[in-house]
Amino acid sequence: MRSPTHPSPTAILKKESCPLRAGMLSDYDPLLESIGNASFVLLGEASHGTHEFYRERAQITKRLITEKGFTAVAAEADFPDASRVNRFVQGKGDDPDAIDALGGFQRFPSWMWRNADMLDFVGWLRAHNESRTKTEPPVGFYGLDLYSMNASIAAVLSYLDRVDPEAAKRARKRYGCFDTYGGDTQKYGYETALGQGHSCENAVVSQFVELYSRAAESAQRHGREEAEDFFLAKQNARLVKNAEEYYRTMYRSDVSSWNLRDNHMVETLFELEQHLSQKGKLPKIVVWAHNSHLGDARATEMGQRGEWNVGQLVRQRYPDQTRLIGFTTYHGTVTASSGWGGQAERKQVRPALHGSFESLFHEAGLKRALLLLRESSALRQALSEPRLERAIGVIYRPESERLSHYFHTKLADQFDAVIHFDETRAVEPLERTSVWDKGEVPETFPVGV
Repeated sequence: MRSPTHPSPTAILKKESCPLRAGMLSDYDPLLESIGNASFVLLGEASHGTHEFYRERAQITKRLITEKGFTAVAAEADFPDASRVNRFVQGKGDDPDAIDALGGFQRFPSWMWRNADMLDFVGWLRAHNESRTKTEPPVGFYGLDLYSMNASIAAVLSYLDRVDPEAAKRARKRYGCFDTYGGDTQKYGYETALGQGHSCENAVVSQFVELYSRAAESAQRHGREEAEDFFLAKQNARLVKNAEEYYRTMYRSDVSSWNLRDNHMVETLFELEQHLSQKGKLPKIVVWAHNSHLGDARATEMGQRGEWNVGQLVRQRYPDQTRLIGFTTYHGTVTASSGWGGQAERKQVRPALHGSFESLFHEAGLKRALLLLRESSALRQALSEPRLERAIGVIYRPESERLSHYFHTKLADQFDAVIHFDETRAVEPLERTSVWDKGEVPETFPVGV
């Protein structure tokens, strides 16, 4: 029996957690105080399809922008599609409203960014930028991911067509290496991994080097518009280079392809940091991505098998300037697919497995709660032992819940803070279908009756 001097983890959670009341944004005051003057705030999610994660992440981000001077949101999103949103929120481009600006996100899973919560946030960003003074920098929205190789090739060519037609011809010849595969990046990766296809590695590296060599010339240009255009073109060329390596690697090693992807996201983040810095001062950037990317991998079984992630790499580079914030849920619904490339479904999220952190929070009676691990030694002690943590991506397979969606972690080392919502609901796609509207027939768990 536990002695009175050693309270149980549930007792500590009840005492040390901060309740979050619905609609009371002031309840995040302790979190804002904990963030302090940090320059990188990484806001996670336990799934890619939960309304509360999107909504609360947006609410926290709004406060970081308006109260702490953050000037960029960098998301686990395709770079060219996010660039279209960035043009809209900064009053550029041809899109008349937010729903049009999100139109680039057509690749599976489109609901990840084309959803009602994102629509509200993008509209808010546009309004915020329009209301700022001329001396205040605009807030931008940028993508970090590398899945958009074909769109990034098109973006590089479009840029070069405008500024250097001869360079555009050279780029078309280099990128033409992929024509054999008809734009099918996975086919390219599969055939080159088997030694059946011609590698385009030298071509994409040469193109990136040539474009990057224009940096000095670009730096001499005084127009902010030119500098922004060059930055976007350079990052698209970097994406093509890294994506080519990623697709060649993905059929060889899960660890290598994971590390390549997260390393690319960190490279892009730090390039964005350099692009936005003024007189050597660190800009303030919010990062949105899944918990598995943003929680420090060294605290998880991912790290034990040789994987690193964005949270770990940013924390290592800027230990005092980084805050890692995770989100969890016990049960509810989620927008996800049953298989890659499938339709968006509104699926029932089973109650968390016994022995998981989510189950522990539920047992402690936490409905909506903020856990400030960085500030509370009692919480860190209570959550220092390894437990299971759930991770739902764009695919949810409840029939293989333990194998598909859980991993062991030390939560106290993984995050600086955790926000828990005991019951959550599915994010609403902008294109609702009859399949999503119908949802799943709720099941009685663990046995059907």
